Amino acid sequence: MVILLSFLLILTCLPGSFGQEDLRKKVFVFPAASRKASVHLNVPLQEPLTSLSVCLKHHCPLLRPYSLFSYATRSSDNDFLIFKDKPDVYSISVGGSDVRFKIPKQDIPSWEHICVSWNSKNGLINFWLNGVLLPRLGTKRGHRISHQASIILGQDQDTFGAGFDINQSFMGDMSEVHMWPQVLTTEDVRLLMKDDTLPNSLASWNSFNYTIQDYVVLTEEVP
Repeated sequence: MVILLSFLLILTCLPGSFGQEDLRKKVFVFPAASRKASVHLNVPLQEPLTSLSVCLKHHCPLLRPYSLFSYATRSSDNDFLIFKDKPDVYSISVGGSDVRFKIPKQDIPSWEHICVSWNSKNGLINFWLNGVLLPRLGTKRGHRISHQASIILGQDQDTFGAGFDINQSFMGDMSEVHMWPQVLTTEDVRLLMKDDTLPNSLASWNSFNYTIQDYVVLTEEVP
C-alpha cells in the first residue's frame, strides 16, 4: 500500500501527461495560444536520417504564423520543421534551410491533411496537401539529420527542447501524426487518408509514444 501511494504521488507531481497508446479517432486540442503547451514525441532513433517523412492532420483558425512539427538537434534548431507562415503558405525547413509551398486560400478553416518527404540523395521535398502532390522543391542535398533530437508538436524550438514563442504557437486540433525514415509515394499517402497503416514507422498514431506539456487536451475526434 505504501509503495502504491508513493507511485501515485510521483505521477501527480509529474509536469505533463504521458503514454503510449492507440490514438485512432482521437485528437490533441491546443485550446489557447501558449508559451508552453506542446506534445513531445518519444522516438528512439539509433542513427542519423538520410530520409524523413511526416504526415499529420490539423484544423486551425489562426491567420498568424504557427509551428506544427519541430525536429530540433544540437546542431540545428530547425533540422526538420513544418511551419505555416500564412493561411496559404507552408514553410518546410531541413538543416536550417527553408522552402515554401503555396496552397489555395480557404474562406472557412477546415481540416488539412499534409505529408512531407525529404531525402538526402537529391534533396527533393515532396509535399502533399489532402492527397495531392504539389510541385516539388529541394534543399540540403547530402545533409544528414541527427538522431539526437527533440521532437515537438505545436511549438517552434529556437533552442534544443525550448525557446518557444507564443506568437508561433499552434492553436486548434491536431491528429494522425506519423513519421517514417523513408520517402513516401502518392499511393502511400492515399492509403493513410483511408486510415490504413504503413510499415517501418518511427512514430505511429496507432501506437503513439508522447508526453503532454501544459494545456493540451487529448479527446475524441468527433464530440
